[in-house]
Amino acid sequence: MILTVKVVPKASRNLVKEEANGLKVYLTKPAQDGLANEQLVHLLSEHLKIKKYRIKIIKGDKSRNKLVEISA
Repeated sequence: MILTVKVVPKASRNLVKEEANGLKVYLTKPAQDGLANEQLVHLLSEHLKIKKYRIKIIKGDKSRNKLVEISA
């Protein structure tokens, strides 16, 4: 399964919102040294109730708009 995710780094709190065209994820970490991407994987694993190793960012590693693959 592939999800479209819009990321908002340096937000005041962590939050995952479901929108019509995918997910919008608010992260408290800044977009430096991969910190926001690590937190994104962690939050998605909690929200979707799956293990972190099943989540992979396939496009948009350095962008706010990302494509995330969830493996079976």
